Amino acid sequence: MGLQRFGRPKGVESKSSPNLFVANCGPAVGLSHDTIASVFSAFGEVKGVCSADESGARVIVSYGDESSAKAALEALDGQPCPDLGGRSLHIRYSVLQPTLQGKVNDSVPVSLVALDLNIPGLYLLHDFVSPKEEEELLAAVDDKPWKSLAKRRVQHYGYEFCYETRNVNTRQHLGELPSFVSPILERISLFPNLDNHANIVLDQLTVNEYPLGVGLSPHIDTHSAFEGFIFSLSLAGPCIMEFRRYTEGTWLPNTSSTSTKVQTPENGPNFLRRAIYLPPRSMLLLSGEARYAWHHYIPHHKIDLVKDSIVRRGPRRVSFTFR
Repeated sequence: MGLQRFGRPKGVESKSSPNLFVANCGPAVGLSHDTIASVFSAFGEVKGVCSADESGARVIVSYGDESSAKAALEALDGQPCPDLGGRSLHIRYSVLQPTLQGKVNDSVPVSLVALDLNIPGLYLLHDFVSPKEEEELLAAVDDKPWKSLAKRRVQHYGYEFCYETRNVNTRQHLGELPSFVSPILERISLFPNLDNHANIVLDQLTVNEYPLGVGLSPHIDTHSAFEGFIFSLSLAGPCIMEFRRYTEGTWLPNTSSTSTKVQTPENGPNFLRRAIYLPPRSMLLLSGEARYAWHHYIPHHKIDLVKDSIVRRGPRRVSFTFR
């Protein structure tokens, strides 16, 4: 709705405001923003309702004037509300948070299909594997040894990825990819939108296990290490993946540089942002411009907002990335 950014009041007493911070209320407890707006509109014109944080159980209700907000606070604070499932609301005046000049808005609309992002070379297929295949793949990797990193666990097949140099040692071959991914490789060869599917050679697999709340920093996969297509299969839990393209920069598919790291909004140029929802059992393809020109990353969230719905991530998410 384009609402300004408001925060939770810090003290017991808070200055009068047309904006209310309402706790124990939101999509996570079964109350949509439209339902909340309908109830609070009894006290005056509601300009909008938005999430106060990522919990899904706290919202900001914005009125056009302070008198309406005051009337709602006095009537509903600490009282069970029959029209909101009998929940007792905890209400305070909300305060406008100062923002840094040029700071990027944390929220970006999340699409369900790749076509909506308008990024050439980006494709997403839902239900690429069945629930039974998902269970079998998870059981197969859980039967293998994991390598622990700072916040997640990984397995490497074909070639090991060295995180210190952001590259692989092509002279140290770990062997063929495991047999339990053979059906996936066969299915990938039939992936739509592939012009030269006969020339696809996928000889490296990285399996990542992300605990709840752990994401992935913005990056472009090393050009010299991994050329061509990148396929990523999501298992066990959902997440959103965000893509960023800087307004200053070029697409260099043949560059020999190693890792391309993202610049922060404070010291870097402006960039375009897109986001897509990756449900379990979906397969994502990065190729062309999507592969070489857009940084991709997974925000470190426990809860994601997708199409005005709260989506809770599972206790783990496992990705199979083929290169």
